[in-house]
Amino acid sequence: EKAAADKAAADKATTDKAAADKAAADKAAADKAAADKAATEKAATEKAAADKAAADKAAAEKAAAEKAAADKAAADKAASDKAAAEKAAADKAAAEKATAEKAAADKAAADKAAADKAATEKAAAEKAAADKAAADKAAADKAAAEKAAANKAIANKTPNEKARIRALQYRAVQ
Repeated sequence: EKAAADKAAADKATTDKAAADKAAADKAAADKAAADKAATEKAATEKAAADKAAADKAAAEKAAAEKAAADKAAADKAASDKAAAEKAAADKAAAEKATAEKAAADKAAADKAAADKAATEKAAAEKAAADKAAADKAAADKAAAEKAAANKAIANKTPNEKARIRALQYRAVQ
């Protein structure tokens, strides 16, 4: 009976040990599975975070590039508009200068023409006055010469002839 009891006790001890070993192995397997799951989830979370960071960086870089391009386009347009405005202002100033210079040249030409005309008219008037003075002097000289000749002719005549000539002269004057 003792031997049977010892065997039963030994069998129970073996069974208990096997059960304890299996429970320990099952726990170790469950712990490993839980650890593997946690590691997988951590890796997935880290990858998602890295992917989001990369996507955020790419989006920020794209936005910065688009802003730089828009800023450059705006600056180029402003520079182009400024250049066009400066050219238009320069063209307007040049046109106004040309107009003013032409007006001044036209006025100078008109003033010169008027001065030339006045000088020509003055010269013509002076020549006419000189011609008239010369003609008047010639007429006066001729009349004086004729009168002197007539007086000389009368001086040599008889008193009767003198009276007749004077009467003819008087009638001619009348």
